[in-house]
Amino acid sequence: MSKYCFGVDLGGTTVKIGLFDPEGNVLEKWEIPTRKEDNGSKILPDIAKSVLDKTEEKAIAKEDIIGVGIGVPGPVDDNGVVHKAVNLGWGVMNINETLGSLLQIPVKAGNDANVAALGEMWCGGGKGCTNMVLATLGTGVGGGIIINGKMVTGATGAGGEIGHIHIEDNEPDACGCGNHGCLEQYASATGVVRLAERKLASSTQDSVLRTAKAEGSLSAKAVFDAVKEGDALACEVAEQFGDYLGKGFAAIAGVVNPELFVLGGGVSKAGEILCEYVSKYYTKYVFHGSKNAQFKLATLGNDAGIYGAAKLVLE
Repeated sequence: MSKYCFGVDLGGTTVKIGLFDPEGNVLEKWEIPTRKEDNGSKILPDIAKSVLDKTEEKAIAKEDIIGVGIGVPGPVDDNGVVHKAVNLGWGVMNINETLGSLLQIPVKAGNDANVAALGEMWCGGGKGCTNMVLATLGTGVGGGIIINGKMVTGATGAGGEIGHIHIEDNEPDACGCGNHGCLEQYASATGVVRLAERKLASSTQDSVLRTAKAEGSLSAKAVFDAVKEGDALACEVAEQFGDYLGKGFAAIAGVVNPELFVLGGGVSKAGEILCEYVSKYYTKYVFHGSKNAQFKLATLGNDAGIYGAAKLVLE
């Protein structure tokens, strides 16, 4: 019986790699730099070398390896074809075949956010649940949708891009994707700051956030820290944030009916207070058949990707 698998989380700066047993125990994890020069031509050979070096170091026979899973920052279809990973310099490429030929080990690739959701379902905040949505609230809003234990990838691997659900008609600023009024413009770390700045500009209300803005330290963390201290203006910002994200989640629930929403990313470090604001508005907007969905915080942090990638090859 095969005893090991590898999970790879390919990021724009570093590649995280984990060696796992089939039960989800990480036996070792390490990182290598992501070398993006020459249109990213060195990335997969570097990963292959690192994995093979580790098998040699640990005296692991290839027949004892189930496979190598990899999460990639771009849309990946069910055949392992990435349809452009702009941040890596890649065009269209079949990762399963390309990396598999370098390793002579089975490879399965997926979109990094979808793979992270799989990791949280397997060993993190969604453990024990088979229908869930992961929302990563960081610089943007990423997402992964799991239905009946399987990732929702869509026709070209672009499924689960919840950050680009249209949520606001009257938005003058463009989202990074080029559209206006995307969910991530309000529910990401930068989105929370945008809401706070607009609230400060339209009000003369006293708030510790005015001091934070003057000092250049206005952040999502500063907003939620102020909420916990009862700052009235910060609480209004949190209400707006909860309204937008709750409305977005209600729209998602109308399609996929999850039992659980898992909140990850930097904004989730605000803690349970985040779930309180979001669930309040989710309940207001959602169809009654999905009203009982729960809200939890992600628990795997930056390791969600390697866990999910390992789970990919155990499917």
